[in-house]
Amino acid sequence: MTDNKIEVSGLDFFYGDFQALKNINFTLARREVSALIGPSGCGKSTFIRILNRMNDLIPSCRVTGSVLLDGEDIYDGLDLTELRTRVGMVFQKPNPFNMSIFDNVAYGKRMQGLRNRRKLEELVETSLRKAALWEEVKDRLKKPALSLSGGQQQRLCIARSIAMEPEIILMDEPTSALDPIATGKIEELMGELKKEYSIIIVTHAMHQAARVSDKTAFFLLGELIEDNDTKTLFTNPRDKRTEDYISGRFG
Repeated sequence: MTDNKIEVSGLDFFYGDFQALKNINFTLARREVSALIGPSGCGKSTFIRILNRMNDLIPSCRVTGSVLLDGEDIYDGLDLTELRTRVGMVFQKPNPFNMSIFDNVAYGKRMQGLRNRRKLEELVETSLRKAALWEEVKDRLKKPALSLSGGQQQRLCIARSIAMEPEIILMDEPTSALDPIATGKIEELMGELKKEYSIIIVTHAMHQAARVSDKTAFFLLGELIEDNDTKTLFTNPRDKRTEDYISGRFG
């Protein structure tokens, strides 16, 4: 077993005749936060959706190349339900279900057949603690999740993902709809979560990528231009296009 959770090689991705991603080569290490940066429409969100096969829902999509999770090709033999359990997703806009806080967190495991109340209670508490939300909601677990603030809803969605016991958490601009205080809490949370999980975050905020990530990858027009440890990429990029983007000359 290598130190990498995910290894992507020669990945091309098509929407019908349109090629959205071109020859992507990428690795995600264990217990690492990797940030994907680049202008809107450059393929960042498309790329992370490939990693748990969400793009399968679009009939015209086609993938070539390989995506390995712990050495196993996710497009060749790995059960889709197992994949989406192991690779969780947190979206740009918080999307709690229209049910209680407790039921939101317990939902996935209930769907997998867990009915033991004590185990569900332990799961919910553990997940909410890991998402840094337990102290704020422990006395109102039966209240509607939609009564929470935007930042709390996003942490609830992270707790819901954690409850599925994933190995990787994908975050697609998870703080873009949040205020600075809520954003700070999510960023602090990522620092804690990487002790147990590998994380990929899509972000348009250069400062956020610099603060939270160990590695940063720069996408442009469907290509991965370069990736490196975050400090090196921001201070000494190899490609002039990367330098132009992080310095604000375009994007």
